[in-house]
Amino acid sequence: MITRRTLISAIPLALTAPHALAQAVPQAPEPGASLGAVLDGARGLEPLKVVLASREGEMLAERAFNGHSIGESTNIKSASKSIISAMVGIAIDKRLLQGADQKIAPILERELPREPDPRMSEITIGNLLSMQAGLARMSGPNYGRWVSSRNWVRFALSEPFDGEPGGQMLYSTASTHLLSAILTRVGEKSTLALAREWFEPVEGFRIGSWEQDPQGIYLGGNQMAMTAHSLLAFGEVYRNGGKAEDGTRIISEGWIEQSWIPRTNSRFSGDGYGYGWFLRRIGGEEVKFGWGYGGQMLYVVPSLGLTVVMTSDENSPSARTGYRDDLHALLAEIIGAVRSA
Repeated sequence: MITRRTLISAIPLALTAPHALAQAVPQAPEPGASLGAVLDGARGLEPLKVVLASREGEMLAERAFNGHSIGESTNIKSASKSIISAMVGIAIDKRLLQGADQKIAPILERELPREPDPRMSEITIGNLLSMQAGLARMSGPNYGRWVSSRNWVRFALSEPFDGEPGGQMLYSTASTHLLSAILTRVGEKSTLALAREWFEPVEGFRIGSWEQDPQGIYLGGNQMAMTAHSLLAFGEVYRNGGKAEDGTRIISEGWIEQSWIPRTNSRFSGDGYGYGWFLRRIGGEEVKFGWGYGGQMLYVVPSLGLTVVMTSDENSPSARTGYRDDLHALLAEIIGAVRSA
């Protein structure tokens, strides 16, 4: 599971002599290894903070790495996009929104440019959720320019289009921030207040610090602090068909099904993407996952009743370094251990 590439990138050049690598690289667990052995083998992943694994609501493993503690808070980055998606589903269930096909322009009319692109009237709630709005991308190189603006919602709506509504996937945190603005508008409360109200029955769920834009709208899809246990509690709602542990309905099963339908694909990873969830086959199972910069992972494996959370150093990239793939490989080993238990 732990690749030579990842370990070399984590070790200073002075320590990359063959003898140093031989000491640093842990032995990969044997096929059918126990969950404990699998997690022992993950100790060489330097950015890794915490791994939690739960099956059918029973905690199987809790492990902290590299001097971190189980209960510490982490910026879950874009894994919070899955939470925004859930909140949109709840707003639809509560009839605050009409559905995924509802057009966004009438809701955000006050923030539209004076002469909006005609395509603006075509964008739907679902387009924002699946990153198919066609709006200019406000992630990657454009992110800093966007969050330096005086009005993040207005800025996102005023930039030239990069594509067509309903077209290719254009991953952008601005899309989920527009959803946060929409939730604030229709819910008549801040997104944080709505989250606390709607997820109140979910034991262990708590959002810590969360960045706001200049207008006080909470940043949809980034800069949200949670513990690994809190993120697991959220994932368990999806694993449990939309219900809290006590049976309280939080999210409709229909919304979960809609969220997990592949609607487009990432041009970077090839993974499917639904409404705020990536979709990929890992370890022989269909996996739904939220992914945040640095390696903040929430995995739900419905076929096994399995929910896994991994948190990592939020200041280091995970895609171009291959670290995200190492986390997928770690999940594959966890799946294998759970199957053989």
